[in-house]
Amino acid sequence: MLNMSEKRLYGLDDTGLVTLQSRDQRQFLLETQTAQAFTQMQQAAAADGISIAICSAYRSFSRQQQLWDAKASGQRPLLDCNSRPISDRQSMDDNALLHTLLLWSALPGTSRHHWGTDLDLFDDRAIQRQQLQLVNAEYQADGPCFYLHQWLTANAADYGFYRPFQAGMSGTSPELWHYSYYPLAEQLRCQYDVMQLADILADSNICLKGPILEQLPALVTHYVKTVAPIPTANCN
Repeated sequence: MLNMSEKRLYGLDDTGLVTLQSRDQRQFLLETQTAQAFTQMQQAAAADGISIAICSAYRSFSRQQQLWDAKASGQRPLLDCNSRPISDRQSMDDNALLHTLLLWSALPGTSRHHWGTDLDLFDDRAIQRQQLQLVNAEYQADGPCFYLHQWLTANAADYGFYRPFQAGMSGTSPELWHYSYYPLAEQLRCQYDVMQLADILADSNICLKGPILEQLPALVTHYVKTVAPIPTANCN
């Protein structure tokens, strides 16, 4: 039986999270310290003419599974490593499909969004939420969130945030929009237990459950444990 802390680790409990409301009245759940640090960072950015908005924050196991299953079943687009839609998914076997999904989608139970410490950010004065695709080109030169990206690169660490998914340093593909409150997220990353996660997934009806369970230790090492380093990292 999982305790409350363990349930929160895998997205099974949102007790203790707080709500932040965006300018367009959307509500997002965050861990308390993360919410406080984000608000301070948002205010500092506003003073510099940058508007930081949240696209996604806490995400439950069930919500992550909905997204995962929709992509696995073809209800949502499947993207390659260059963020281009894949048109020949029918030719993939289960193993190829699994690893293609993992390029951009976290396995339910492994998403850092389960923790309430991680956020997907964008500039809501430069692009409307409905138009946002969350692809790296939007955060690079000539993209609508380029100045936001520059500001965050220079200042996010002052508020305890960094990008865990960086080219050549993480199992997950680089995501210029994903920021993590590492003082807490790093502690949670170190607490991951493959056997607990295996039991949770075995009891679920997730798509591709067979190949997931067969490879789970390696998947956790590659996609959960392998992230860009931070100064206070203290586990493998």
